[in-house]
Amino acid sequence: MNGTRRDTIRPGCTVDIILKQDQQSGKVSRGIVQDILTNSPVHPHGIKVRLKDGRIGRVARIIGTDGTGTDQRE
Repeated sequence: MNGTRRDTIRPGCTVDIILKQDQQSGKVSRGIVQDILTNSPVHPHGIKVRLKDGRIGRVARIIGTDGTGTDQRE
């Protein structure tokens, strides 16, 4: 799942984000969402989030929805 739609991201989700300083290289960092910072329902470059460790970036990919890296919606 990509990270361009706000309704697919919740606090506690495990995501890959692209930090501002990594935009050129495309390097991703994995973490658990603490806060959703983008107010609009969609963003073409990814929804901006704050991870539990304090890093801020745009969601490149949603890994899991329960904070463990697995999707529990089945």
